[in-house]
Amino acid sequence: MTATKTTAIVWLRRDLRIFDNAALYTALKNADQVVLAFVFDTTILAGLPKQDRRVEFIWEALKDIKTALRQYNTDIVIRHGDPLVEIPALAEQYAASAVYCNRDYEPAAIKRDGYVAAALKEQGRYFNTYKDQVIFEQDEVLTQSGTMYSVFSPYKRAWLNKLDSKAMKSWPVNKFIHKLMPLKAQYFPSLKELGFAKTNLSELKIPLGMAGGEKLFEDFKNRIDDYKEARDFPAVKGVSYLSVHLRFGTVSIRELVNYAFHHGGAGAETWLSELIWREFYQQILWHRPDVVEHAFKPEYDALPFPNHPELFDAWCRGETGYPLVDAAMRQLNQTGYMHNRLRMVVASFLVKDLLIDWRWGEQYFAENLLDFDLAANNGGWQWAASTGCDAQPYFRIFNPVSQSEKFDPQGKFIRRYCPELADLPNEAIHAPWEAKASTRRSANFLQDTDYFPPIVDHAEQREAALALFKQAKGDAAIKEK
Repeated sequence: MTATKTTAIVWLRRDLRIFDNAALYTALKNADQVVLAFVFDTTILAGLPKQDRRVEFIWEALKDIKTALRQYNTDIVIRHGDPLVEIPALAEQYAASAVYCNRDYEPAAIKRDGYVAAALKEQGRYFNTYKDQVIFEQDEVLTQSGTMYSVFSPYKRAWLNKLDSKAMKSWPVNKFIHKLMPLKAQYFPSLKELGFAKTNLSELKIPLGMAGGEKLFEDFKNRIDDYKEARDFPAVKGVSYLSVHLRFGTVSIRELVNYAFHHGGAGAETWLSELIWREFYQQILWHRPDVVEHAFKPEYDALPFPNHPELFDAWCRGETGYPLVDAAMRQLNQTGYMHNRLRMVVASFLVKDLLIDWRWGEQYFAENLLDFDLAANNGGWQWAASTGCDAQPYFRIFNPVSQSEKFDPQGKFIRRYCPELADLPNEAIHAPWEAKASTRRSANFLQDTDYFPPIVDHAEQREAALALFKQAKGDAAIKEK
């Protein structure tokens, strides 16, 4: 008798690539034939605007995978629905003995995977998960007392001490890729069929899919030595621009870390440190899922922010009267991207100048960032708001004018996104309200119509923010007694 072939489903989620993929490699190695699958999750899509760059980015990444699979006489099976229903149905359709996927550490994803695992178990099938999107996960990097790290520097030291060639080793998918089940061309829904419309993603000229991730990485290799000095200047091509590819897994974290570690030098070491920050926030989210809705530091969870909606709306639109803040917010609104230095600046401004709860800003970023990642977004906002782990001390408050003068000294970035300020001289562009009337007139700058006077006074708001945090700290101390 001929033995029945074993079939496995590999469920892609935030690992949209067919190289160096832990779940895909393991499934190919263990099963006789493998079916690749992706589900456009309606429980997530239902809450998104009809024009969402992230949906289009995923759609393009899947198109890239379909193209790559043609050479193997196969395709990716795509469904549009609830994964709790679709994944067990696919497993039944292909008589799969197991579903393989890479782990996701977000609370909602953990809950979803638990339900899928239970449904598959009822069918007599296995649900196998693997570490893929990080080098170290969950409890792999702990303090000597066996607890999570809440300060970055010792976490980084422990992380680097644990790093070895095995942790960076890629999964050689090509060795077994011939075991992908032969499939004719599969149904590929259009954006319209998914309920979405095209965005300006193509106009932004972001390299897409696996090929795009590789192209960006190769370009960054030529600039990595300058990363430490160049990364803070938004008008300079100083960063890797790989964040969205890391978010959706069109690049491999092992490949990036391996390159940075072995390349060496100040630039590569600084970039590696940023990749470690990413994992630091991932382990915080895994150990403390409550940070999704609450401050990491309990004493700051209910800060009595005034939360004036009109100030928040001005911040969202990029109409605060502070040019660097406005340029950054307009960059986000127009492109779905914001330079990392500017993320810190606008977050500090929202919380400590406008006195608005960090959760408002975190949500706005979640709705608009192409590279939105829950762990990094939450960690970054809590850092800026001084409510998180290893956060900026509450008394350290960014001055939006000083930040502008230091990191966009010639106003190149400001002029790009605030064209109404383009004719102002460099010395006036950072605080145009302070410029002489003659300067404003000669630059065709009309304070009341072309640009906005500052909606708050930084010095006054700084004192108000300090008082607010001091009061909360004092109240917390009294409660402890």
